[in-house]
Amino acid sequence: MELRQLEYFVAVAEERSFTRAAERVRISQSGVSAQIRQLERELGAELLDRSGRAITLTAAGRVALDHARVTLASAGAVSRSVGEVTGLLQGRVTLGMVSGCTLEPLFDALAAFHQARPAVEIHLREGRSDRLVEQVRDGVVDVALVGMAAAAPLPDGLDSCIVLRDRLVAAVAPGHPLAGRAERAPLREVCAHPLVCMPVGTGLRAMVDQACAAQNLQPTITLEVSTADALAALAVRGVAVAIMVGSMVESHDDRLTAVAITDVQAPALLSLVWRAGRNPAASELVDRARHTFAGDSRASGPGSGGRAGRQAVERLSD
Repeated sequence: MELRQLEYFVAVAEERSFTRAAERVRISQSGVSAQIRQLERELGAELLDRSGRAITLTAAGRVALDHARVTLASAGAVSRSVGEVTGLLQGRVTLGMVSGCTLEPLFDALAAFHQARPAVEIHLREGRSDRLVEQVRDGVVDVALVGMAAAAPLPDGLDSCIVLRDRLVAAVAPGHPLAGRAERAPLREVCAHPLVCMPVGTGLRAMVDQACAAQNLQPTITLEVSTADALAALAVRGVAVAIMVGSMVESHDDRLTAVAITDVQAPALLSLVWRAGRNPAASELVDRARHTFAGDSRASGPGSGGRAGRQAVERLSD
């Protein structure tokens, strides 16, 4: 039994796909399959049920998965401990980020970390905020940049810090009725129109759902998309009112008007999340990211397209 076999097995179990697991560990799909078959022969039991469209664990696989994770974590701890003694930071750090993230400070932090610690292998993966938090909790991801509603709790054992705050806005084309009221409107008036939002599981959607529930509103969400560009494209064409945050509208302010939602005061948050007692590589990456965001003007008040968006952001510091 080899550590790489356990690594491939864990990857397939978590991704539920040989194809995605192969991309994750960066070898061919046939190589992953062959190594797991070898592991199953050594253990005398099938670990994976390959009969369905998605790979699932057998009873033996469910038992083996926990032990495989512990073994891999222990092996990583040995490497990190030796690295601490020798003063050389090695190993691997996995960073998760919300889908469609284009924040320059995050990429600046990654570049600075890579330059300072070239021996550390960096893995980057995108996903929904709720799933990324689960992966941090489970040890699959070391650090994640996730969107959160202001009141959202974290699982036990996780730490976080807020790197960006932004205000909820309704994004509409300039000729839309909502654009003609000094770029301000209450949530009830916004919800009188069809909406396009981020999908359930994202921090922005959690904020929208909480705000509507607080006012007993049942909005008509006709479309769900995962990127700011898609939200903007649909709003520009008048398909629906896009629920965004002010900074999302920045690159579209020539085509969209940001209408401040006057009775939703709680800001949307973008936070770094990590496990308590994180490994040294993850610890340094968190520190660099916090420093980089703190030095960026958006860290204390992200900009937005349109006067209403800017006013909403300014009030965050009140």
